[in-house]
Amino acid sequence: MNSSPAVVQCQDLSKSFHDAHMNVDVLNNLTFTINVGERVAIVGASGSGKSTLLHLLGGLDKPSSGEVLIYGQNISIMGEAKKSLFRNQNLGFVYQFHHLLPEFTAMENIALPLLIRGLNPKEAKEKSEYMLQQVGLKDRVKHKPGELSGGERQRAAIARALVTEPKCVLADEPTGNLDTDTASKVYNMMLSLNETLNTSFIVVTHDMSLAEKMDRILKLENGYLSEIKN
Repeated sequence: MNSSPAVVQCQDLSKSFHDAHMNVDVLNNLTFTINVGERVAIVGASGSGKSTLLHLLGGLDKPSSGEVLIYGQNISIMGEAKKSLFRNQNLGFVYQFHHLLPEFTAMENIALPLLIRGLNPKEAKEKSEYMLQQVGLKDRVKHKPGELSGGERQRAAIARALVTEPKCVLADEPTGNLDTDTASKVYNMMLSLNETLNTSFIVVTHDMSLAEKMDRILKLENGYLSEIKN
């Protein structure tokens, strides 16, 4: 019996940056797998390459060598149009800064990825309102980002990442700008939605207490990845 491919599979993944004066090796031959429904934290010092790794996993940057497979598809070699469509269909992104569009309501912001996918506006509206309800923002549907608190904006950003029911969510310091209590609530909400949708989460964080809530913790140090919680 053939098992389904891993959500994310990296093989000998490396990334270097070059300029006229130096060559900096940021990631060195990383090989690892993220399975369906797994919640994985990536930790490490500032400047260790965590965000670089996340950008490679999301196809936002190209590796110097090696490959990134998302459900068996090599995202590293896709053309930009195909890659954009593939990301929309398979991946969700959450950043430290919410990147909500200020002129749109919460519902309209969450509906955008669905409209880009080609869903009709009525169904996109229904799905975005449902997801806002899931993240505790059912009374903020018509509010614009400027009318939301920091925690509410971040929850809206997470709703936007999850509304397409992606196979994997890539989150880069998603609670970095939040107070401890709000950050804990946002993480618990992410974990709850993970259980509901069986979506894999790869979360870059400096907060070890939050990382401990994940299934695995991977540490990035000197360009190499090691597992410190299994």
